[in-house]
Amino acid sequence: MSDDRHLETGAEEAPMNEVPTEGTSITEAVPQPTPSEEEERTVYQTGEKYIDRQTRQEWEQIDDAFELRRKRRIEEREARIAARKKKERQRKLVTAGILAVIFAICVVFILWSQGILSGHGGSSDHADQTQEASISTEALEETSQEETSAAETSAPETETETEVFDQATEFSGLDTDEEYVDDSDDSGISAADPVSFFSGYDVDASEAPLMEDTEIDSPYAVLVDLDEGTVIAQRDASTVICPASMTKIMTVLVAAEHLVQEDLDDTVTISEEIEDYVYQNGCSVAGFQTGETVTVRDLFYGTILPSGADAALALAEYVAGSQEAFVAMMNDKLEALGLSDTAHFTNCIGLYDEDHYCTTLDMAMILKAAVQDNYCRQILAEHVYTTSLTEQNPEGLTISNWFLRRIEDKESGGTVLCAKTGFVQESGCCAASYMVSDSGKHYICVTVGTYSSWRCIYDHVQIYTDYAN
Repeated sequence: MSDDRHLETGAEEAPMNEVPTEGTSITEAVPQPTPSEEEERTVYQTGEKYIDRQTRQEWEQIDDAFELRRKRRIEEREARIAARKKKERQRKLVTAGILAVIFAICVVFILWSQGILSGHGGSSDHADQTQEASISTEALEETSQEETSAAETSAPETETETEVFDQATEFSGLDTDEEYVDDSDDSGISAADPVSFFSGYDVDASEAPLMEDTEIDSPYAVLVDLDEGTVIAQRDASTVICPASMTKIMTVLVAAEHLVQEDLDDTVTISEEIEDYVYQNGCSVAGFQTGETVTVRDLFYGTILPSGADAALALAEYVAGSQEAFVAMMNDKLEALGLSDTAHFTNCIGLYDEDHYCTTLDMAMILKAAVQDNYCRQILAEHVYTTSLTEQNPEGLTISNWFLRRIEDKESGGTVLCAKTGFVQESGCCAASYMVSDSGKHYICVTVGTYSSWRCIYDHVQIYTDYAN
C-alpha cells in the first residue's frame, strides 16, 4: 500500500485520495485523484475538497439512475400490495357470505325441529319454511357476490410511498410476501428464513480452486455456494485477517437474536462516553449527537448503512449493558456457529486488535447466518434509510449503504442483495456481499486487502462474473 494513504485505527474511512461525500452520515469515501493545476481551473469547490466536473456529473448520473430504479421498484411494489389487499378483501367477503348461509341453514333447521316437536308444524308449514329459507339463502349469496364485485371495483390501486417503504424490503430469491419482522414470532425479531441454504456452517476451502484472474486485486477472497455448501474459488480463505467493520454484521446479528419486536421502538440516548470513544479511535459514524435520543431501530440501520460506530456502541450497551458484555455474547455466537477455532472478537466495531480476527471463510459464514435472519437481512439489504426525527436532527438523518448503491448497476450475473464494507490499515478495504444469480443460485463473496472502496466493488463484480453460475 502506498505511503500517502490516510489510515486511522478503527476508521472505516477511505484513503486520502478518496473524497468522502459531504457529511459523515451518508456514505463511505469515494476514490478521487488529486487535480492538477490545470484541472483546478475547471473544478467545483465542495467544502474543503475539490471534485472535478466529470466525476461530479458521473455521480449525479448514478444518483439519477438509482432514483429512477427506486421509483420503479416502488410502483411495482404498490401494484403487488394493492392486488394482495384486494384479494384479502374478497376472501373476507366470501367468508362472511358462507357464514351467513350456514347461519341461515341453522335457523331453518331449528325452526323445522321446533315445528316437528310441537306438533304444529305440519308438512305444508314445513315446506313453506324450507322454501323461505332457500329464498333467504339465495338472497344472501347474491348479496355476497354483489359486495365482492363492488369491492373489486372500489379497491384502492396504490398506496403512498411511506406505506410502501413500511413494507419489508423486497428482493429476488427470498420470500417477500411476508413481513421481515413477525409480531407473532415468540423468538423476537429474529426468525429463520425459508431460503434453502445448506445446513450448518462447516465448509472446507482446502480443495477449492485458486482465483487466478489477475483483474481481482484483493489478496484474500472467497466465494461460497450457499446451495451446495462448497467453496467455488478462493485466495487464502483460511488465513486469519482483521475483519474491520465487517465485524458489525455479527453485531446486528447478536443484537437481533436478543431483542423482541417491541424493543425496536425503545429509545437510547447517545452518551458523551460513546462520542469520546468514537472520536479518540477515529471511527466512522452514523452522525448522532451527544444527548440525542434515538430508537433502537435507528441504531440497527446506523450500524450497517454508514457503518456507524456510535450506533454500534449504543446498540451493544442497550442489549448487554456494556461493550465488554456484548463482545462476550459475540464470541458465544462464534462458538455456536463452530467458528471459534479461527475467529475471535474484542470489540463490536471492528477496531484493529491482535486478538480481533477471523478468516474470509469465517466472515462468509457469519454473513450467511445474518442473511438467514429476517430482520438482519432487511437491514443489510436497505439502500437508503432516514432516522427518526429528533431535537438535534429535526428532519432525521438520511444514511445509505454505499456499496449496494454503487454495485447495483454493474453486470455481475445476478443481483447483489446484501453487503457490508470495512476498512482499517491492517486489512485494507474489504467487503462481504450476498448475491442471487440470474439462474436463482445463492452466493456469498468476501474480499480483504485491496487499495480502495471502488476496487473492492469491482473485485466482487469480477468474482461473481468469473465463478458464479
